[in-house]
Amino acid sequence: MDILKERILKEASVISSGVLKLDSLLNHGVDPKLTMEMGKEFASRFANDKITKVITVESSGIPIAFATALELGVPLVFARRKKTLIGEQDVYCERVPSFTKGIVTDLIVSRTLLSADDTVLFIDDIIANGDAARGLVKIIEQSGAQLAGIGIVIEKSFQAGGRALRELGLRLETLVRIQSLDDNIISFED
Repeated sequence: MDILKERILKEASVISSGVLKLDSLLNHGVDPKLTMEMGKEFASRFANDKITKVITVESSGIPIAFATALELGVPLVFARRKKTLIGEQDVYCERVPSFTKGIVTDLIVSRTLLSADDTVLFIDDIIANGDAARGLVKIIEQSGAQLAGIGIVIEKSFQAGGRALRELGLRLETLVRIQSLDDNIISFED
């Protein structure tokens, strides 16, 4: 997705050889027009998969997942990272480390929101080590739902997350693959 690559080069900043700051695009601010274009792209890639729900992890994945769900005409479910006072007790829960936050969190999805009748599409913003993705895949498996595939806006292919998901036999579609952030230079894979 060329427009996304252009925006990354223009607006992102390299924090280290493993961390890319994307505040104006994905992680703090949202460009609605670009977000809708990304949602349309994911919807077109999974148009024939009979998706019944789109799922993501709060919070940065929500806008892209929303755009994708809107295009597909299906509901959106997002895994919470914290229990709420009014939260249900009957939940799927997986404990996962967060690469960017440097902490371990719980991913929580109400059992009423996923069922064996669902075919879900998992959408997220960035994949690095893939811990959150593997945690959400486990929740989907526990629910009995079928995972049609995973759509990731940016894959840092120099880290193991995308590769690990593919090795599990999962369909992974990425809009942009970054092969390196060395020397503060963003290098894309073709």
